[in-house]
This record gives sequence, structure tokens and C-alpha cells, in this order.
Amino acid sequence: MESDSVNEPVKRSFHRPDGWASPNRHRVALVTGGAVRLGRAIAFGLADEAFDLAVNYHSSGTAAQELRIRVEGAGRSILLVQADVSQSAEVEKVAQEVEARYGRLDLLVNNASLFQEGPLLDVAEEEWDRVMAVNLKGPFLLVKRLAPLLAHSRGSVVNIVDLSALQPWIRYPHHSVSKAALLHLTRVMARALAPHVRVNAVAPGAVLPPEDYSEEDLRASAQRSALKRLGTPEDVVRTVLFLDRSPYITGEVIVVDGGRQLEV
Repeated sequence: MESDSVNEPVKRSFHRPDGWASPNRHRVALVTGGAVRLGRAIAFGLADEAFDLAVNYHSSGTAAQELRIRVEGAGRSILLVQADVSQSAEVEKVAQEVEARYGRLDLLVNNASLFQEGPLLDVAEEEWDRVMAVNLKGPFLLVKRLAPLLAHSRGSVVNIVDLSALQPWIRYPHHSVSKAALLHLTRVMARALAPHVRVNAVAPGAVLPPEDYSEEDLRASAQRSALKRLGTPEDVVRTVLFLDRSPYITGEVIVVDGGRQLEV
């Protein structure tokens, strides 16, 4: 029986996993919450890498149409799907439209998220349930429904969490708990869907501060990182693309925070 040895040169050439598109067939990515902010940057980054897009949005219809114009103007295909990803019937609509338009799915980016603030003891039950539904239940429903398409293409999932998945953010308790749960769900999914579908997460730091931040807020945020500067959405885009191109990585989270966790 032939076997590899540490003393023998590796003669096998690297190959892409089964299901990767040939040069004449475009790969397809679905980005939830992809019409605004970080999701929008991810959608543009994937379009620049020759992905055809499906972009889900909930209430950002005008921004979604602007995204369509820019993506189609660059020669890429884009499907817009309005849906609340916390509802199984609407996730089914998303899946059916992706199947009808493209017939394949290579990358799912679960980016849709609610970011609500409030002291733990002041969080209403309805607010708690809504944040958990969008931030945690939504990715579960999407992966459950789209797993066959992803498995057929040997595709992958990237869940967008943030530093609150790793730290107890008491100003955003329900958000923090939902992202910590999504990070754990990432690992559960990675085991459950292996070997045909990889599942990873990206945890951005200060790459896109709230729009109401003052200059003083921005400077303070930058100083909290080891690199003493803010990141950009493109830093996250590059990380999503790295995970997409890394066929031997699954069940991992990559933190993109400029070393903020190193500062105590």
C-alpha cells in the first residue's frame, strides 16, 4: 500500500474542492442584510470577485435598488429578495428564488442582524425574542433550508458575529448573547454539515462605527485597539474571501479587530 511519508516530497498538486465553478460558470453567493453597511460592502466585494449575487434585505428597499444598479452596471448578476429571515416561510421564499434564478449556491453569508442597546433588566421580552429571532434563528433557518444547495456545490457558510460573541457587552445584553450563541452554532453547524459544507465565522471590531459617532467617539474607539486605528469594511470583506478560498478551514472564527482584544 502506498503512503505519504514525512521524508518524501509531496507530489500531489493542490486542487479546488468539488463543486467549484469552472471559469465559464459563475459562483453564487447569498448575503443577508446585504443592502446596507457591512452587508453592502460584502456584497460589493463578492461581486468584484465575479460572484453572482442574491441579496436579502428587510426594510432597506431603496438602498437595495441602488445596490442593484451598481452591481449590474459592473456586469454582475444580482437577485434582490425582500424577506424577514427570522420567519421560516420567508426563508423558504428566499431559497426558492435563489433556486429559480441560479440553481446553485456556493457561499452563504449570514450578516442580517439587530443591534439593540439597553440594560439587561430593562430589556423587554419582545425585544429579547426579536433579537434572538433575527440574529440566531435566522442563520439556523437559512442553513437548514439551503444545506442541500451548499452541499451540492461543496460550498461554505460565513456567519458574521462581532466582539460581543467573545466578551460580555452589558450595554447590549441580548445582542451579545445572540452573537455568542451564533458563534457556538457555527461550530455545531461545522460538525453537522461536514464534510461537504464548511462553516466559519468572522468577528469584526471597529470597522464601521455607528453613524451618530462624533469625532471624539471615533478617536476613542481607535485608541482601544492595539493598532491605534479604525478598520474598514474591506478588512472584513478580505476575511470572508479568505475563508471562502480556504478549503481546509471549518468551525473557526477569525477576529478582525486591530488587536482590540489585546488591550485591557
